[in-house]
Amino acid sequence: MTEPLKKNQKDENSEEHQVTLPPTLFLSRRLLFNREASWLEFNQRVLEEALDKSQPLLERVKFMSIFSTNLDEFFMIRVSGLKEQVDEGVTDLSLDGLTPAAQLKLINERLRPMLAEQVRCFKEELLSELSSHGIVITSYRALSDRERRTLSTYFIENVFPVLTPQAVDPSHPFPYISNLSLNLGVMIEPNGDSNSSASTSAPRFARVKVPPLVPRLVPVGNESSVEFFLLEELIAANVEVLFPGMRASELHAFRVTRDADIEIREDEANDLLQAVERELRKRRFGTAVRLEVAASMPGEMVRYLASSLKLNADDVYTIDGPLNMPDLMALYNLDKPALKDKPLVAPVTSALRTDESIFDVIKRQDVLVHHPYNSFSSVVDFINSAANDPAVLAIKMTLYRTGRDSPVVQALMKASEKGKQVAVLVELKARFDEESNIEWARRLERAGVHVVYGLIGLKTHCKLALVVRREADSLRRYVHIGTGNYNPTTARIYTDLGLFTADQQIGADASELFNYLTGFSKQTEYRRLLVAPVNLRERTTALIEREIEHKKNGRPARIVAKINSLTDTKLIRTLYEASQEGVPIDLLVRGVCTLRAGVPGLSDTIMVASIVGRFLEHSRVFYFLNGGEEDIYIGSADWMQRNLDRRVELVAPILDPKLRKHLKEDVLDVYLRDNMKARRLLPNGSYERVRVSEGDKAVDSQNALINHYNTG
Repeated sequence: MTEPLKKNQKDENSEEHQVTLPPTLFLSRRLLFNREASWLEFNQRVLEEALDKSQPLLERVKFMSIFSTNLDEFFMIRVSGLKEQVDEGVTDLSLDGLTPAAQLKLINERLRPMLAEQVRCFKEELLSELSSHGIVITSYRALSDRERRTLSTYFIENVFPVLTPQAVDPSHPFPYISNLSLNLGVMIEPNGDSNSSASTSAPRFARVKVPPLVPRLVPVGNESSVEFFLLEELIAANVEVLFPGMRASELHAFRVTRDADIEIREDEANDLLQAVERELRKRRFGTAVRLEVAASMPGEMVRYLASSLKLNADDVYTIDGPLNMPDLMALYNLDKPALKDKPLVAPVTSALRTDESIFDVIKRQDVLVHHPYNSFSSVVDFINSAANDPAVLAIKMTLYRTGRDSPVVQALMKASEKGKQVAVLVELKARFDEESNIEWARRLERAGVHVVYGLIGLKTHCKLALVVRREADSLRRYVHIGTGNYNPTTARIYTDLGLFTADQQIGADASELFNYLTGFSKQTEYRRLLVAPVNLRERTTALIEREIEHKKNGRPARIVAKINSLTDTKLIRTLYEASQEGVPIDLLVRGVCTLRAGVPGLSDTIMVASIVGRFLEHSRVFYFLNGGEEDIYIGSADWMQRNLDRRVELVAPILDPKLRKHLKEDVLDVYLRDNMKARRLLPNGSYERVRVSEGDKAVDSQNALINHYNTG
């Protein structure tokens, strides 16, 4: 493996200044970053992709939308949890020693400048750039009289019938404002011709919900037009139609975010599916946690809304631009290929480009697939082949997020209808996919599939498929182990790895893991697989400690890990110990990282980089030099306490030397040489772009991998 971004070398004199590690890292701001602040740093990196003028224009619009979507989920889950702790008087401290109230203050202070920069970029850069390419977002005031008449007809026929104005008075309490809905706040009062009594003549507040099923971007002209204006402007221009005999004024947009986390008391639930359904119904009525208002909204209306929603001033975010930025993804879907990244043509991996059956290939050799650079069709073909093969007796599979119209689920139902034994673990608690998974579970059950919902107290997050096939006088197991979900849609935009193998010991481990999941067996040992919460934490710690021993004894030692998040304090402490012994450690952490890298005497030899690019980096890879006898693993687990202790996770060794070499030289090395999309974590918790030195070749890891797989 070539040198990474910048090798951190241990200072020979650093032992004089070595940090003495306490028994636990808890409550130490000197040793850990705050989790929420680290997440905001990640979303800042997403925003930077929208700010990057070298990006294709509609890709910038896409990242602008993703930034806002990420924030919505952050408020619905993380901020809502902190606010709940404050309301309940919880004084527990975060890993770095902050109270819930202090963390909310930190979030507020760091987020507001980011939102201001997002709006500035949209108004001052993206709008004009879009216009220069013929995509115009105009205002209602700029429309001609003829266009206004046409749009008034559009309003009456397509918008007015689904609007429900809600006024507030003694007989009409403040209405329920649904989560993430876009609304208009309106002040209404009788017009001059009204005969209303004086008691009803005072202005009253009314809410008009902008209908989510009507396109937010209203085309000016025909449906193929690329000139748009915002739906809320059309409603505002025709608001008098909603309040006959009344005069409407002070129209201002606002948006509410609510607590969307659900808590399921599995130990008290007789039926997990029904318990999840009950909690999903409650989610709609979660407590408000954020109020976004248009900059034009007068202070009196802002205070009225905040008070009615039981929010304080720190929960109000004034936006001097369009609210509900995720709606801008509609622009990305325009047929403008010149304004987007070049479409990816993902070939089937070379090992499977054959007339042989997929089982014959896997029986002869392990096969590694890398999505989206390799087509996900090979995974679908694996399940379809199993469904159609008369020699296949059983299929077992875990499903976490499958997407709509999943061909994988369709194949499983077909297999069951053909008389095969099919068992599927559907994780009902996959956040924001609960409703979809409930529907798939019911459809699978109707097709005769044996459906289970996992273990009490644990989310089943591992990605595993097992096919049992009769061959001659014996049974052979074929296994697929992945780092990502069995979802063809996300497989085109997430980077993930998958291993096909017929290794007997991995097959036996897979069988026993499914028995653990479906039959509640008390499995405590596995031959090759690392399984949480059984042995993954213990084995991962042992692998790091083995590198420490190699270093102490003068043998080659090195650790490279590519993960989504790093927050587990026990593993972080072990990594610090490895660094203090001089073990070179390169960590590719896409999102949250609470480890402090490059701190003298603590983590001199640790480098942390984050890559945010065209595809969401989702694969997990773990490399250990092991004195020269390299070990590489892939799997579903991040280095977080929840993954190691509260989820069923699976990490598998790569046994084939050729595949290990490929992962080491063609994948990890490319990521470590990225100097276009990579940002490096600094000791203060911020990130800086990796600089291209004079004479260095520019490396965008994702583009390099596209080229590698299309020429391999």
